[in-house]
Amino acid sequence: MSLFEMSPRAAEYRQRLLDFMDQYIYPNEAVYEQQMRELDNPHANPPILDQLKEKARAEGLWNLFHPHKEWGPGLTNLEYAPLAEIMGRVVWSSEVFNCNAPDTGNMEVLTLFGTDEHKERYLKPLLNGEISSAFAMTEPAVASSDATNIELSMVRDGDEYVLNGRKWFASNAVRPDCKVLIVMGKTDPTAPTHKQQSMMVVPTDAPGVTIVRNLPVFGYVDRESHGELVFDNVRVPATDVLKGEGEGFAIAQARLGPGRIHHCMRTIGMAERALELMCARAATRVTYGEPLADRANIQDWIAESRIDIEMVRLLTLKAAEMMDTVGNKAAATEIAAIKVAAPNVALKIIDRAIQVHGGAGVTDDFPLAMAYAHIRTLRLADGPDEVHKRAIARRELRPYRTSPAPETVAGVSDQALAARW
Repeated sequence: MSLFEMSPRAAEYRQRLLDFMDQYIYPNEAVYEQQMRELDNPHANPPILDQLKEKARAEGLWNLFHPHKEWGPGLTNLEYAPLAEIMGRVVWSSEVFNCNAPDTGNMEVLTLFGTDEHKERYLKPLLNGEISSAFAMTEPAVASSDATNIELSMVRDGDEYVLNGRKWFASNAVRPDCKVLIVMGKTDPTAPTHKQQSMMVVPTDAPGVTIVRNLPVFGYVDRESHGELVFDNVRVPATDVLKGEGEGFAIAQARLGPGRIHHCMRTIGMAERALELMCARAATRVTYGEPLADRANIQDWIAESRIDIEMVRLLTLKAAEMMDTVGNKAAATEIAAIKVAAPNVALKIIDRAIQVHGGAGVTDDFPLAMAYAHIRTLRLADGPDEVHKRAIARRELRPYRTSPAPETVAGVSDQALAARW
């Protein structure tokens, strides 16, 4: 088998997904946008989305992300990666297949750590696409890229915990079908740093939970929403603590690994779509008597875009393969690397495509402006670039910091190095 060769079942799902996109998704992009403009609630589902979800489920293109065969096809990360890329070509299409964030990550958390009651009340409706969910970790008052800064308090009171604090950028939280939150807070400020946090399951209609507002992103009001929430003496039964008190940080790490690979593959899909749009526009627009495609700078952009996409795709597939074979912890450097590389590459390509489209590129007549706003948030979501680069650098530096001979480099003396040069 060649490097990253697709398994027969992954190839079958890929072809079925490509066919579905051609037959149902692309032809309905304009319908989706028109219906969204007609809705009274910008966070409600347009009718076409629910219709497409029914078709996808009927065709067995449902819960493709889920690693457990009880709930989905049981694909590996490497098998799912090219499918996520295809879905990423249209910003909203992942939800058609019930593979959209943050629901995917929340479903995985509830699968791994939820009680039987959690699975019956929340997991099954999520797996069936009947409700949505939100993940409430980020806070406006602290630098939440360091999860140990989280301040929302979770104080034990008998058989309950009392939650007080504020969260924001809780995607999905403002949607009318959002029924459950997974909330990260601090249960014991005196515990070791990474044992202070816990995660709890909180229904959105719990007394004391207030949705303050939706946060627009670059002026766009995303249908999924990014909610700011206040928790005012919210009482949560102790049975709704996931995994156990002090396990919040560990759960976050387990959740974010697969989520990052999904984000990155979807991002590559959007980069591919932008490159296609750039090529089509360049081939058909004429300036000063020649197609844009004949201009050397445009050809450079196209060539560099193809090179960049292939490089980041290979890196992402390597990360997926490592997650499958040696586990998320061993693949930590690769996961961090793709989380930095994929959005930056996609943004560069989308920006080039916008430029080739001229004024049309910044309008809603093409998906490029919205795609740029959407992908730009990924340089912050699931940890900003700087945190991932810091983690990579620390791993790279670790052997040198523990070296017994700081005057040598990888065991080679300064004098030997000088002699080589």
